[in-house]
Amino acid sequence: MKITVIGPVYPYRGGIAHYTSLLTQALQRAQNEVQVISFRRQYPAFLYPGKTDKDPSQSSIKVAASYPLDPLLPWTWLQTSQEILKTHPDGIVFQWWTTFWAIPFAILAWRFRKLHISILFVIHNVVPHEPRSWDVWLVRRALSRGDRYIALNPKEELLLRKLTGAQNVHVHPLPVYNFFQQQALIKNEARRRLNLPEDRFILLFFGLVRPYKGLPVLLEALAISGSKDAHPFLVIAGEFWDDLDNIRSRIAELGLQAHVRLDNRYIPDEEVGLYFSAADCLAAPYIGGTQSGAVSIATGFGLPLIVTPHIAKGLPPGAYQALVIVVPPGDVNALAAAIARIAGSPQEHAAPRLAGSDWDQMAKIVMDILAE
Repeated sequence: MKITVIGPVYPYRGGIAHYTSLLTQALQRAQNEVQVISFRRQYPAFLYPGKTDKDPSQSSIKVAASYPLDPLLPWTWLQTSQEILKTHPDGIVFQWWTTFWAIPFAILAWRFRKLHISILFVIHNVVPHEPRSWDVWLVRRALSRGDRYIALNPKEELLLRKLTGAQNVHVHPLPVYNFFQQQALIKNEARRRLNLPEDRFILLFFGLVRPYKGLPVLLEALAISGSKDAHPFLVIAGEFWDDLDNIRSRIAELGLQAHVRLDNRYIPDEEVGLYFSAADCLAAPYIGGTQSGAVSIATGFGLPLIVTPHIAKGLPPGAYQALVIVVPPGDVNALAAAIARIAGSPQEHAAPRLAGSDWDQMAKIVMDILAE
């Protein structure tokens, strides 16, 4: 089958780029001819809250791709469609995660659909995590151009159906990001490399720090989850897209300076395994949002998880081989109790790492859908 995949890949960073690349590799393993179309630029610099959208990793996942598409230059949309049509694809797979790309994606999908090429949208989130008043209009204009859809969790499936009336929606959770497992180290060795205490229970909060991820709630819970002599240690590893000064002030107000480490930067791929090898538990106390790439990585390392229902609904297959504690969003006491439960007997909650991958299963689902 000839398949075109449209979305970010290296040198762009983050979970969507990883997803696009891993799906591409799985499709290629299944003997498909895969064309990858990525972007000249992903966003204008003034709209991007981070330092850069480029990946600093030295060993990132890479796939062969072309980069013709620019969101602000309509002539590149025509050039892109011409480049795609030269390969005579059987299907087009769009990665959908932001309405910023709604207009070019809508125009491309409209043209391909007129030519009877199957259009599949992979829905990471229907609307952005920080929605705006015009997002629903853009969602309807773009996603109505699709033939079929894969939603990464049931919540997004319901929202997609509600906003667009879409019928052909399949749900398949985010597969385990198990490519980091080759970096796994003995816990104390990972802690020595990161200069972390070797004799403490270490709780990990990983990934871009954004308001909907519930970090202030986690700090409140941390303050009451341990005693003076046996207090959990929190590692916050990820670039801040939130108010860092407010977080630092709150850490000081709660008296947590000796119990929190802030690593305010995008963690390159070659260092990810260090953090997950060093941790005893991952906390993802989201008060909004959808699935989490950090949770998918943690599952691959067999870490216990503390999550809210926002994340529990999108857990990857096999995640419940590890201990998963689901707490209500924003509930400080429930979150503190969950931390204390795992910290009190961490060995009881260890789980086997998930060595298998269902990326090949994901590729088969994509192939089956496009063939319908």
